[in-house]
Order: sequence, then structure tokens, then C-alpha cells
Amino acid sequence: MTETDTAKLKKFLAMVDEASEIAIVTHMHPDGDAIGSATGLFHYLESVGKSAVIVLNDRCPDSIAFLTEGAENHIRVYENGKDETETAICGSDLIFCLDMGAFDRAENLKDALQKAGCRKILIDHHLNPDTGSFDLVFSRTEISSTSELLYHILMSAPEICGDAGKLPVRTAKALLAGMTTDTNNFANSVYPSTFRMASELLAAGTDRNAVLEELYHCYRENRYRLMGKLLSERMKITPEGVAYMVIDKALAAEYDLKDGETEGFVNIPLGIKKVRMSLLLKEEEDRFRVSVRSKAGTSANLCAKLCFNGGGHELAAGGKLLKGGDLPENAGRKEAEEYVLEKTRNFLTDAN
Repeated sequence: MTETDTAKLKKFLAMVDEASEIAIVTHMHPDGDAIGSATGLFHYLESVGKSAVIVLNDRCPDSIAFLTEGAENHIRVYENGKDETETAICGSDLIFCLDMGAFDRAENLKDALQKAGCRKILIDHHLNPDTGSFDLVFSRTEISSTSELLYHILMSAPEICGDAGKLPVRTAKALLAGMTTDTNNFANSVYPSTFRMASELLAAGTDRNAVLEELYHCYRENRYRLMGKLLSERMKITPEGVAYMVIDKALAAEYDLKDGETEGFVNIPLGIKKVRMSLLLKEEEDRFRVSVRSKAGTSANLCAKLCFNGGGHELAAGGKLLKGGDLPENAGRKEAEEYVLEKTRNFLTDAN
């Protein structure tokens, strides 16, 4: 640990020690890393006698809801009550922002985060964080996930002292799950420190098989029916090597699609040799959410930034297309596909 890291850790511990009410906030449409890091931190704070609450813009997807076990009564969701979430944030004397580099990544919680006058800590692994909005920043891009970054921070705490076996059991499970999902089960964004984290948690008794069972073997049948539909009928591949699939509202309704059930779909076309980049678009009321993945040599981050109002990591990013802005007001699947074709063709032409 560097001298700077040691100083940051001391400040981290002091800020936690001085806080009475702590809020943990993560990005909209929370994924496994967001929920894993948030619940992992919650259980750690609880173990050191702190009162904490997790504040979400959207409810936790059913597919990763097992991570909220033991924290269910301490989760506030904006869509269930705006006032409750604002009170939780503005009534805190310390706020953690996890897996989000700026307040606007929490969407409807942005105003409350800006209004809150307390100290704020950022723990994140994305590019270009808004460090000026925080009193303390732990930001690393060369790391698998926010869950892994938080793991290394907590391992340096005096009550843990480098022994993963001293982490609360639920913290260990949540952080292992968060890291596993963000690496696509060790398929991408993996570093030596990632394997070290996994090894230490396994040695400490964390049940990885149970985590994998919950993450990958508990989906509803409709997920796989939809996957087959997308791959056989909806997946298109451009001459430039871009694979794309669009889930419009009609298809989502046909398969009774819920948040989290398309996790990992965007990665599948990358198994095709000629595919350089893969996109998955999901239609919402006023936008299409866009997931972008790429192979080395093609920047998903730059494509998301230039074409889809987003960004992220070099090989994994996300963004959105706004109806009435990027697309016509009543845009559907056809218009979204036309946009993707034009923008990705221009992007790859310019890149070459």
C-alpha cells in the first residue's frame, strides 16, 4: 500500500467513525457489482456498529435479489417513494457513492445528492469520475469491479487486518458475487488482484458454488426462450463486424421481461470470430438503453461516448438513445436499428 493509500484509508476510517447516519447510493438500473458492493459495504458498516441505509433509483432485479438478504429493511427505492429516498440521503452525515463516477448516474437521486451537505466518499472503477463532488475518492480503472476495490479497502481496515476470514460473511459473499458478475465470471476485466481476491475469499470459506448457483442457475425459463428468439431472429451483423440486437416493448411484453433477465446477452455475439463489437438495445418509454461490448482493438467506451450518450470501460460500456432527441419522438425498433447501422459504420470507418 502506498503512502497515499494509507492516508486515504485513515481518512476513510475517521469519516466512518464520526458518522451516525450513513447512506449508500449506486447507479440507476443496478447490476451485480452495484448491489454487491452496496450490500457488502452495508454489512461491514453494520458489523462496526453503524446505522446505514441503501438508496436506489430502481429496485434491485430479482435475479440478484439474494444479495439483499439481511438488508431488505434498510433499502429505499426512488420509484417506491421520492420523499423517503430524499430524506434518507439528505438526513445522512456521510454518503457513499459506489460504482458511479458522478451524481447523474443515479438519475432521479441526483438532486438529493447535490443538496446533501454532508461529506461524500466515492468508490468507483469507471473512467473520468467527477472527483470534485467528493471529499474522498477511491478511483481505479485497472481493477475488475467496484466490489474488488471495496474488498481491498476493507481488507486494510484494522479490524480485518488482511484476513478475509474476519470480513462479515455476507460482506464476503456480496463482494465475491459483485466481482463475478462484472468480470462475466472471470471472462473479462480480470487482473492478478482479482484472482488474489477470489483465492483469499475461497480460503476463508466463502461458498463460491452457492454464489454461482444463485447468479447463473436460478433464472426463469423465459430468459432462455428470449435468448433463442434474439439469436435466431433478431441478431444482425454488419459488414464491419458489429452485431446488434434490439428488444422493443412488444418483445419485452411477449416474454414478460424483467430487469436483470438479459444480463450477459450482449456478450454472446463476441464469440463469433468476425464480430468486433456487440450492442444490445432495450426500449423504455422515452429511450433505448444501450449496452456495448467489444474485443481488444475496438473501443466500446469511445463508441458509447460518441454514438450513444454514454461511456464506461474500454471493452464494456453503456449509453442511451433518447426519443425526441437522437431518435424521432415515436421511434421504434426500425428507427433504432437504422441509427445503429449508420453510427457504428461511421465510427469504425473513422477509427480505421
